[in-house]
Amino acid sequence: MSDYSVKDIKLADQGEKNIEFAEHHMGALLKIKERFEKEKPLQGIRIGMALHVTKETAVLVKTLIGGGAEVAITGCNPLSTQDDIAAALAKQGVKVWAYKGETKDDYYKFLTAVINTKPHITIDDGCDLVSEIHKNHPGLIKDIIGGCEETTTGIIRLNSMEKDSALKYPVIAVNDNKTKHLLDNYYGTGQSTLDGIIRSSNILFAGKNVVVVGYGSCGKGVSVKAKGLGASVIVIEVDAFRALQAAMDGFRVMPMAEAVKIGDIFITVTGNKHAISLENVKQMKSGAILANSGHFDIEIDVKGMETEAESKRKIRPFLDEYVISGKKIFLCGEGRLVNLAAAEGHPSEVMSTSFCGQALACEYLAKNKLEPKVIQLPEGIDNKIAELQLEAMGIEKDSMTEEQEKYMNSWDEGT
Repeated sequence: MSDYSVKDIKLADQGEKNIEFAEHHMGALLKIKERFEKEKPLQGIRIGMALHVTKETAVLVKTLIGGGAEVAITGCNPLSTQDDIAAALAKQGVKVWAYKGETKDDYYKFLTAVINTKPHITIDDGCDLVSEIHKNHPGLIKDIIGGCEETTTGIIRLNSMEKDSALKYPVIAVNDNKTKHLLDNYYGTGQSTLDGIIRSSNILFAGKNVVVVGYGSCGKGVSVKAKGLGASVIVIEVDAFRALQAAMDGFRVMPMAEAVKIGDIFITVTGNKHAISLENVKQMKSGAILANSGHFDIEIDVKGMETEAESKRKIRPFLDEYVISGKKIFLCGEGRLVNLAAAEGHPSEVMSTSFCGQALACEYLAKNKLEPKVIQLPEGIDNKIAELQLEAMGIEKDSMTEEQEKYMNSWDEGT
């Protein structure tokens, strides 16, 4: 395969402008890029990436190359690539195989293309790259230093691999950084999910019953943003404490069997399979809108909808109408990640801290020999990312006095 496969290389000029605009809002990551260019901590290291090919990801690619790495990248979801960005990366000499609307065959062919570059470090969003290497290319593992995982779904899969003793090289759970899941998942997913639904449907959120399925960091972000637009938010949750949190945060909590009767907009953010089943869909009222913001397109039983539908037609780009049991049900973005399928993903500012984590995780892997486990970055690195972001935002935090430092590190001063 050639060094790139993109939809249209002529889109590169627009892609370069978008990357430039993203850089303007990613000051924290640019600080790391500046240091990497001086220190070259990734010199001679090949990095294989399966990430959403967006303008923000391009800034991460440039940061890693600045650190001395050779980079090859493909998408991690068939609908999440921004074609102008893929073209711009190809024009700049990066090995990139990705286009929006990939077939399943191309998706896995492109993953294999990245794997064939024999990466020393993998960067994943969803664990497909790690999974493919372990299942189909185990001979490469001996030369792999480690990997990094970007999202909750991928961490779930990696934890299962570790539990089954199937994970053969260390993977840093970048998603578990505070500067990732408490920022990217909460603020990024919250805003970009609603952006995707609005772009695909132009629906008004105010006055609607919005059913959020899952109340992790992503679900919390989606719920608060929907509330901010005037929606009445209903949360579906199977975890007792998260259900309690949702109730304490002022949201209605109920079983799906009740919510399906009154919901107007349904949003899945669970990381699990069939959070909305075909039977749930059959109980919904005509006009209900479904959207998924979990990584894989299995949270809504789309295959069941395809089988059961009396008819299906495309109403708008990224909005399909299914007639099921005589009712019209609308699905955004084919049930894939709605914030990337129908919009542009998370804003640059929030991806800056996430990708600081990826860049510093690669450096950490290069400098440390680690066991084949799921690993969290040291808290000091996470705090450094937060400091870089505060600096980029022009915000100065306070600091403790010497007396306060001493008190916080002692045990003998009481009442």
